[in-house]
Amino acid sequence: MEDTENLTKTIPSSPVPEAEGSDAGGGADSLTSERRQSTRRRRPSRKGKKRPEAIDAGAVPEPAPVTDDSWDPRQFKVPAAPGKTRFQDFDLPAPLLHTISDLGFQYCTPIQAEILPSALSGKDASGRAQTGTGKTAAFLIAIITRLINHPHTEERPFGTPRALILAPTRELALQISAEARQLAKYCGIRIVSVFGGMDYEKQRHQLAAGPADIIVATPGRLLDFQRRGDVVLKKIEVLVIDEADRMLDMGFIPDVRMIIHSTPPKEKRQTLMFSATLTGTIIRLASSWTVDPVMVEIEPEQVAVDTVEQIVYIVTEEQKFDLLHNIIVRQDLERVLVFCNRRDEVRRLAERLTRYGVNCSELSGDIPQKSRIRRLEDFKSGKIRVLVATDVAGRGIHIESMDHVINFTLPHDPEDYVHRIGRTGRAGQSGTAVSFADEGDAFYIAPIEEFMGRRLPCIEPDEEMLVKPEALYPEKKVRPRSTRRPGGGKSRPRPRRPHF
Repeated sequence: MEDTENLTKTIPSSPVPEAEGSDAGGGADSLTSERRQSTRRRRPSRKGKKRPEAIDAGAVPEPAPVTDDSWDPRQFKVPAAPGKTRFQDFDLPAPLLHTISDLGFQYCTPIQAEILPSALSGKDASGRAQTGTGKTAAFLIAIITRLINHPHTEERPFGTPRALILAPTRELALQISAEARQLAKYCGIRIVSVFGGMDYEKQRHQLAAGPADIIVATPGRLLDFQRRGDVVLKKIEVLVIDEADRMLDMGFIPDVRMIIHSTPPKEKRQTLMFSATLTGTIIRLASSWTVDPVMVEIEPEQVAVDTVEQIVYIVTEEQKFDLLHNIIVRQDLERVLVFCNRRDEVRRLAERLTRYGVNCSELSGDIPQKSRIRRLEDFKSGKIRVLVATDVAGRGIHIESMDHVINFTLPHDPEDYVHRIGRTGRAGQSGTAVSFADEGDAFYIAPIEEFMGRRLPCIEPDEEMLVKPEALYPEKKVRPRSTRRPGGGKSRPRPRRPHF
């Protein structure tokens, strides 16, 4: 895709708001223990009346909606271009079009141009689409347009959203929430995200602070709030199920079924369902959750092949680290995402890079959620040069200006390979994906090639790219961590104290 002025890019990432339970101050952390206990015993009212004590107990108030009545849609001038669809070609509400204009986006991506006409008319949609195609912005535009064009005149109880977006991971839920807030800047729409791994009470206070228009959630945490009566899904008008195949892989489908059964019947709601793959199970789920959906299919090759240069280096297991270090240092790469298959591999590799002076951090399921969010933000802002991660970062993470992804170990699932390298080469920009294949990794090359429908260039690295880091830094004598101690030399057993 040659156009880069679209909503795939996607909306610039913003720091996680305090209201979502970030490390910033405020919220329930400032309560005294006595007030905290009393807050936990309270339940938010379902009768649509505010409970001031619940709001005062730690919820961060929503900022006042930003409005600008002086803005005229005629100010948004985008020249017509052959084969391209402009956002102004749709009958979008002025506040939403104002945001799109401010963000500098002009032309739709293929999936946006294909799905928006049907989604804006209220039809269901189902199909194959990955992150990086612009699908998130597509369903958010459809939701925001519906909420603005069909305002809810009745008083709604707290915790009763009009739109629900389900995501399989916390990272993806955060990303969707950030994009939704950006797009709803002038729309006066309240967005709340709930997901595991963060302060439960803070999220509960957010639900109790006022009626939420859109809730972005992971299935497990949403069910927790639903069982306690903090969330009621009987008024859902639009339901979005994102990364349905990932939901299936992670065992969330039973939870998703329970959630869907709590919403109005499929004939009385709009359902948008997306999956990176269309297996038989996913197709059956789509048919049971949607009504005559418009099928949208964006091939993975359009994202992973056309815009990403792919290289596979044939190496031994012992040569992998030397090659990785030389690629980062000799090419002076500024932002690199390195993938490993296991958490222990991530930890060891991050520690080893750090010992050789590479500004590095790790991202895996072992890292607490608050730390993961902070590290992702630091990586996006350039404070961290190298991020070593498991596939927890393989989907749903938008990182601007990242031109290199390195597979230290090849994934066993070809789809995971496509998702990994899809972190670069986004929005039509070029990117590079480098993979290391030793004796064990080589078995996974053929399935990846078959899945992508093309051969991967497999080469041996030059000798200079296999120079050990010790040769580059002769003055630094880096020893394995187990043989070092602050005082120098090997650790010695401490003498035992005599017992008298």
